[in-house]
Amino acid sequence: MTGSAGARRRLFDTADGWGDKHPAGAPVVVVTHRPPEDAAERWPTTTFVDGVEAAVERARRIAGDKDVTVASANVTQQALALGLVDEVCVSLVPVLFGEGVPYFSKLQGGHILLEDPVVVQGRRALHLRCPVRR
Repeated sequence: MTGSAGARRRLFDTADGWGDKHPAGAPVVVVTHRPPEDAAERWPTTTFVDGVEAAVERARRIAGDKDVTVASANVTQQALALGLVDEVCVSLVPVLFGEGVPYFSKLQGGHILLEDPVVVQGRRALHLRCPVRR
């Protein structure tokens, strides 16, 4: 799932919709108030939805018994505020970009507590999976 609640679909637009074939092989649900006019022709397998709650519901229906991943800082922040996130996954890699959109800089309601992480050592990355404390 990707997108933003504003007019700009930052991640989707930057990736040019992954040519309608996401690298993970998963269906894509985009949160936007204004889908591109040529969306049906350019991205026939991508679903455009107006609102984070509706997008999470649609993504869950599409995924069935599989997990749903949120891949946008803005949508992640909104989904956390709405209580729609079960687990936060963070991959730490040895590179500092120095720019970009922080995922957790503007959390409505302040702090969100996470449970202890499951830590997986990867190749040049450390992966943390933290359930959201309810």
